[in-house]
Amino acid sequence: MPRVDSQKFYSSAIDKYGITAKGVNWHSKESQKIRFDIILEMLPNDINSYSIADAGCGFGDLYLYMQKKKRAPREYIGIDSLADMYSIASERTGCEILIADICKESLPAADYYVCSGAMNVLEEFETHLFVQNCFNACRVGFVFNVLHGEKKSETYNYITTAQIEQMAEHLGVKKVIFRDDYMQDDITVLFLKEAI
Repeated sequence: MPRVDSQKFYSSAIDKYGITAKGVNWHSKESQKIRFDIILEMLPNDINSYSIADAGCGFGDLYLYMQKKKRAPREYIGIDSLADMYSIASERTGCEILIADICKESLPAADYYVCSGAMNVLEEFETHLFVQNCFNACRVGFVFNVLHGEKKSETYNYITTAQIEQMAEHLGVKKVIFRDDYMQDDITVLFLKEAI
């Protein structure tokens, strides 16, 4: 059973804030931008020669940010489970956007999978499925951010470094890189298929 009803969680935010960072339940545009910058730092400099799948793409904000920073991938696929996100992201990015439940459905292959914030309201078991499916579908690596620490919340999902390391070991990840120096209670992680 999901921690919260994703449809209600996001639809009410869209109704209240429109197509903005707060419309996808980010605290602010600034916190969204900081997380995007860290993801971009963890991706290769020549990302324009790779394909990226954005798991939980929301409005397609990450792709638009990558374009603005002149770091757009060779190919971008957005994936979201909500029809509202699908419609908005399709229109805003002009890219292929898929409707899929990332925890349950088979995912298209891409060089890198990225996820910013989409796991923050999942249960622990769902988080494992989400990470597993994205990692299995990527050819090179999976970069994701999650809420970090041992806090307990009725709404949000906090994960410890030890839990992330256990996931990596279970999945046979060859190299793990952590960044937790940019914002309190947040961590960005890169799982690589090869120890490059």
